Amino acid sequence: MKVGLLLSCFLVCLNGCASSGLPAVAKSETGSVASPEVLEHTLENGLRLFILPRPGVPIASFVLQYAIGGVNEEQGHTGIAHLLEHLFFKGSTSVGTLDYTREAHLLEEMDRLNHSILLAEDASPPDSTAIISLRGRMKILQDEASEFVTSNEFDEILSENGARGLNATTTSESTTYFVEIPSNRAELWFVLEADRMQNPVFREFYTERDVVAEERRLRLENNPGGLLYQAHLAAAFEEHPYGAPVVGFMEDVQRLSRPDVTSYFRRFYGPNNAVVAIAGDVDPDQILAWAREYLGPIPRGEDPPPVRIREPEQRGERRVEIVYDAEPAIRIGWKVPPSQAKDAPALHMLTSLLTGGRSSRIYRRLVMEDRIASGVSSSIEPGELYPGLFSIQASPLHPHTVQELEEAIYEEIERLKESPPEESELQRVRNQLEAAEVRRLRSNFGLALQVAGSASQFGDWRSTFDFYARLQEVSPQDIQRVVTTYFRKDFRTVAILVKPSEDPGMVH
Repeated sequence: MKVGLLLSCFLVCLNGCASSGLPAVAKSETGSVASPEVLEHTLENGLRLFILPRPGVPIASFVLQYAIGGVNEEQGHTGIAHLLEHLFFKGSTSVGTLDYTREAHLLEEMDRLNHSILLAEDASPPDSTAIISLRGRMKILQDEASEFVTSNEFDEILSENGARGLNATTTSESTTYFVEIPSNRAELWFVLEADRMQNPVFREFYTERDVVAEERRLRLENNPGGLLYQAHLAAAFEEHPYGAPVVGFMEDVQRLSRPDVTSYFRRFYGPNNAVVAIAGDVDPDQILAWAREYLGPIPRGEDPPPVRIREPEQRGERRVEIVYDAEPAIRIGWKVPPSQAKDAPALHMLTSLLTGGRSSRIYRRLVMEDRIASGVSSSIEPGELYPGLFSIQASPLHPHTVQELEEAIYEEIERLKESPPEESELQRVRNQLEAAEVRRLRSNFGLALQVAGSASQFGDWRSTFDFYARLQEVSPQDIQRVVTTYFRKDFRTVAILVKPSEDPGMVH
């Protein structure tokens, strides 16, 4: 049956769904977050499906995650995964178009024109006359193509059928799409997803590319926090792709073409590289039948090439200074192992021990007692599959300086090296982390996202739940050991944001 005919069955607005309480997320007998009921299936084309039945409210959250992100991009094509995140909502040969045959002709003509523009820009010197003329022609073609486009039709079909929360996100290691749909419209998700997985049309490409480039300017170049964050990662990871921004380098983004992106999608965004998790009031047998009917026939793609670049061992402290007319800030990071390593639970607990709320060590010292910082936080970034960076970020409170913050942070780190925390302090952190996790997993979306992410990134949906069980085993001596092992000066990278014409040591 044609997609258009299938969709016509769903173009009816729904009345509000009845509400009732969702099942609570339990704790296991050991006190850790308990694993939910998960029904797991792998289709013949490699797509992994996870169904999490939760009777009650007649809604379900759908999460589709592709195990591909910024680290998989080739040199010169950074930002392609993030751009694809945007373009995937543009529709297909059936959705988002009034006449795809005529539209396709214009899309191909724009691709040829874009190639000519790049050649003119690469000329030595650039052919400015030709560039102006070609860009004028591009604008005409874009206007002509827009006559055949039904903007946001993918979103509108879902919204008209009661869906909410439609969105997507790209990280260093994954691209994720998600939405919440009334249970009696679950088949619609399979219809739309199968259609755009098989027949995507990256229409309005060159306009969207400019939108993404502007987003990059706002998030990085014109945002002091984003600028400092990316400078910190770039200094810490000189070889590994963790050092490149997920949104891409500007010179790469501005040169991406529709054929580039289409080829990349065809190669790597196949069902064998995808995980689907569905949590909510659904019939598992019916969900599996729809998955086989709509997603099963989609051919496999290529497996993304493994990331073979390893970051060379850091042999000394690295420091970077960013000059920007904004309030000063500091980021201090130490190289640590990936999230599935033996020491990962202790390092995860350490983030909360140091900056997880008013009673945490560094927050209490800098913000509550000494009153030298307006805020402080910590995280392990930017991904989970490769050695990352345990980062502490803080901003001084006038008239104090980033130098004072840096010294105070090091003093708290040294305290942990000299004396482990009390068991009661660790138990407080465990309780804090588990409470946050239980709250998150109460929602269908939180549960589906965690299962999809664990299965996609680590090969087993249980891995995150096992991780929380491992938190119970972390001892005060483990905390002391990981601080001593990893929080060394030669593993350290420091990034400071300073105002123009100011000495970093005097920045406040």
